[in-house]
Amino acid sequence: MARGYAGKELQKYNRQYREFDEFYHNIAVESGLSESAFWILYTLCEQGEGCLQRDICDAACVSKQTIHSAIRKLEQDGCLYMECGHGRDKHIFLTERGRALAEEKILPVMGMENAAFAALGQEESRVLLDLTERYLRLLQEQAAKEK
Repeated sequence: MARGYAGKELQKYNRQYREFDEFYHNIAVESGLSESAFWILYTLCEQGEGCLQRDICDAACVSKQTIHSAIRKLEQDGCLYMECGHGRDKHIFLTERGRALAEEKILPVMGMENAAFAALGQEESRVLLDLTERYLRLLQEQAAKEK
């Protein structure tokens, strides 16, 4: 059981983390997309078309199986198509329907994120990123010690 200052602050941080997760879940649901489909489209907007499935998995922190299933569904719905690359690589592209969907559902979310991040200003946004990264690394170190 968490105790003391760090415990209460950690509870607050964990709640905020879950609120972020719920925020994006609700956006996906409201836009009529599964979370996986939302993150696939988001990543294609963010990284550019032609990225690989593994790029999407890495960017979204979602399993290969989950992303693969969602890619297949988006492909069946006429939103995506794939082209073979080197070896087993398959590059993922939006169709016209997929581009329209991304413009309608994903780009406005990215606009909100950019506006919120810009409102923090350069110094606060840098501090946020640095501290979040440091906390993650410390947490990973603690988890490695437990193994």
